Amino acid sequence: MDKNKRKQLIEEYKELKTYMGVIQIRNQTNGKIYINCYPNLKNKWLTIRMQLDLGTFASAQLQQDWKVFGEQAFTYEVLEQKATDKITDIRWEQKQMLKPWLQKLQPYGECGYNKPPQDDPSVQTD
Repeated sequence: MDKNKRKQLIEEYKELKTYMGVIQIRNQTNGKIYINCYPNLKNKWLTIRMQLDLGTFASAQLQQDWKVFGEQAFTYEVLEQKATDKITDIRWEQKQMLKPWLQKLQPYGECGYNKPPQDDPSVQTD
């Protein structure tokens, strides 16, 4: 590949927008959900499925149900997304996006796979 073509491809890659966002994984069998926010949604479901297939996913309960029910029992959905091109503090922005979804959907205990936050009294776990 010549230098000009390579330079052009690099510039095109830099121009591609990436999106951060909140995702939901739903177990269609028992109704439990998992909610999380990621800095880059591109191919995220592929990555998560690979982690679950390898047995390395962060949520042990979701991992266990994946083994029991299989991939076909789960659906993936992007609940909210935002372009990252103008964001300077992605971690802060992720927390701001995730918090209302956790409060609204309450994915804890019998309803979900998330661990309830210990330091947030506004999140109910009943």
